[in-house]
Amino acid sequence: MLKKFERYPLTFGPTPIEKLDRLSAHLGGKVEIFAKREDCNSGLAFGGNKLRKLEYIIPDAIASDADTLVTVGGVQSNHTRMVAAVAAKIGMKCLLVQESWVPHDDVVYDRVGNILLSRIMGAEVRLVEEDFDIGIRRSWEKALYDVKARGGIPYAIPAGASVHPYGGFGYVGFAEEVHAQEKQLGFKFDFIVVCTVTGSTHAGMLVGFAIDGRHRNVIGIDASATPSQTRAQVLDIAQYTAELVDLGMEVADDDVVLLEEYAGPRYGIPSEETKEAIRLCARLEGMITDPVYEGKSMHGMIDLVQKGFFPKGSRVLFAHLGGAPAINGYGYTFRNG
Repeated sequence: MLKKFERYPLTFGPTPIEKLDRLSAHLGGKVEIFAKREDCNSGLAFGGNKLRKLEYIIPDAIASDADTLVTVGGVQSNHTRMVAAVAAKIGMKCLLVQESWVPHDDVVYDRVGNILLSRIMGAEVRLVEEDFDIGIRRSWEKALYDVKARGGIPYAIPAGASVHPYGGFGYVGFAEEVHAQEKQLGFKFDFIVVCTVTGSTHAGMLVGFAIDGRHRNVIGIDASATPSQTRAQVLDIAQYTAELVDLGMEVADDDVVLLEEYAGPRYGIPSEETKEAIRLCARLEGMITDPVYEGKSMHGMIDLVQKGFFPKGSRVLFAHLGGAPAINGYGYTFRNG
């Protein structure tokens, strides 16, 4: 579906699929849990899902003759880290707007993890006091204006690279990659579990897995705590992406499966159950998930298994989208492990 679109390689290639035997057994052994390790997808600053998206966006940035990538996220944004890494890789400048999306009081929150890596990679970091919102941000628009005002040529990348016209392509590619790996494995996954916030990862998967009718088996775990806005954005991106890639079918509202009950107490703040899911996954599999994204989707998947949501014998693929550096911002939370 993506052959006609230009791609700038930033990842190593197909990411591994790992069976989580100990976690599966711990949860009763009725379903088989696997993880697709998007957290291991590149040598660029610890990688993650945003790189798949940026592979289809960067050709347009280069063609535009821009000299500065400009994007926005929270203080511990994985996305801004990856834009900083890509800017360094392709020789562009980078301006990051880091908004105070998370009311988190850890004393080193704005000096460790993702934001530390972005600063090391030479990005200009602009801290802004604004609350969480997945929509278009005024602070980002101002940053674009400021780059122009000082003689630069900005290239606009929205939060999560999601509402960019090509934001959904990367995870259409993910689905195509899984299809190829399933042929090698000799079976198909019954369900795919993914964390959902700005929407394009979920939307791209929905389109990619629609080819063989599994689009409603993509189970989105909301981590935004603004599910109505997130659901609408997933649907918009999926419909737009489906048209661009000539999917040949309409994406409807009820094709978006988004479970709302695991996002609390709010974006970036983990519940006690999410903290326990992070510990459990780490202690059984040595796999690190974070309090903002993957810890919440891991919590959701564990709870769904325990509740019998997945029929006995199901093979469940957990999309590990990366984000582990953010856990450094939660040092006090996990001070005793």
